[in-house]
Amino acid sequence: MLAGHLALIVAALFTGAALYINWAEQPARLQLDDCGLLVEWKPSYKRGFAMQASLAIAGFLLGLIACWQSGQWLWLVGAALIIANWPYTLLGIMPTNNKLMAIDPKDGGPDSRALVRKWGWLHGCRSALGGLSTVAFLAALNA
Repeated sequence: MLAGHLALIVAALFTGAALYINWAEQPARLQLDDCGLLVEWKPSYKRGFAMQASLAIAGFLLGLIACWQSGQWLWLVGAALIIANWPYTLLGIMPTNNKLMAIDPKDGGPDSRALVRKWGWLHGCRSALGGLSTVAFLAALNA
């Protein structure tokens, strides 16, 4: 089942990117000074958002197709988990993103650093949703 295999690949890519951000990029950026931290975070966030948003939509659609083709409900679970990143991002993370985007990097300080730390913890939920989606798709393939 091509759609199912593609859904699994997309979910794994999403999860890998999200984990990379949490385990590699975020700790590295926190080593920068307050101004440099914002200079790095802003373009990184914009690029990461575009990539992960696209992967979430693709994984969702492929999961729906796989569910429709196979009748296996686990595809629907995986699709729901990966697309859950959209409302979570819009409602849970976007207020922090907007605050960070509004800060001029030259005005970086302890408050902006605290917001970037908070953002990292919030982003961890995206990693978890991606991982759960990957597991659900893998289980669907093996059901």
